Amino acid sequence: MRTLQTLLSGAKALSSGKENDPADPYLTALCYFNALRELGGARRIVDDEVRAHLTSYGRSRVRHQPEGEPFANRNLREIQELTSRYSTDQVSEARTQLGLPVSEKNAVDVAMATNMISVGLDIGRLGLMIVQGQPKTAAEYIQATSRVGREGQKPGLVVTLLNIHKPRDRTHYEQFRSFHQSFYRAVEATSVTPFAPRALDRALAATLVAALRHVEPNLTPNNAANDVADHEDVYQRVRRALEAKMQSAGQDDETVQRCLARLDELKDAWKRIADNQTRNGGEFGYANKEAVARLLQGPFEQQPNMDPERQWFIAGRSMRDTEPVSQLKLCNPDGSPIS
Repeated sequence: MRTLQTLLSGAKALSSGKENDPADPYLTALCYFNALRELGGARRIVDDEVRAHLTSYGRSRVRHQPEGEPFANRNLREIQELTSRYSTDQVSEARTQLGLPVSEKNAVDVAMATNMISVGLDIGRLGLMIVQGQPKTAAEYIQATSRVGREGQKPGLVVTLLNIHKPRDRTHYEQFRSFHQSFYRAVEATSVTPFAPRALDRALAATLVAALRHVEPNLTPNNAANDVADHEDVYQRVRRALEAKMQSAGQDDETVQRCLARLDELKDAWKRIADNQTRNGGEFGYANKEAVARLLQGPFEQQPNMDPERQWFIAGRSMRDTEPVSQLKLCNPDGSPIS
């Protein structure tokens, strides 16, 4: 509470209130939490105490200095959450609002988030972050704190609040300077085995489609998904690139050949699916069509009686869509609906 209201009030005192305000990156505080439980408690504090204290903070926290005042009164407006408790549409709307200067009507003063912001939040105007507690991994810490200060003219300020009663937080506090001077060496190894069968099932189809669409402009449009048979040379270029990547990663010949064989199967299946769908004049695209008329299928949108080859092209659209939504139905012990 004290840290947040001091930063918000101090930024307000530095603000000119005009267009292209140099203090604008620090007028929005992005608060990072390791757990929803911690975020929920902080949300109550921000809504009640911080909001109430800020209205008179500049007047009550006067500091003696040659000129000017270090703090200013402020009325806290929009508070947003970027968490799994909100729908994808609501999170998307919150991200849009974060990009608005504070002078705008719908701008955000405080954004409270969990680790869902670690990747993909590329908003240049953000410059102030408060981290509540040391994140569980060094990689998460680096990714999360790099969400601010992404533009050269708007350096980021990250304030880390550590808990003396947590041994891990205390260790980072005691070694704060040395850790930050070389924290990349503390990044944990990935737990995913590259080119493992399940990794190929999850990612190889999406990799193939994305690579072909990037390499060949004629395959980029959504409706060009049925033209893959006309670009065998492009496929061979992508195949050679993936082979070189696997060899540079030190994979043995057996693994390389297994991956390439799977890649060939995907390409042949793609051609068969496109031919079957367009043979009688039907539409076919990568996405944004009915399930039968698109190549890529959502991880949690599997259609009943789907052709096994079509299941090969189940591909995630977002790094955040990692699990389906569960629907709860309350029933009596015998399974009958509760009246």
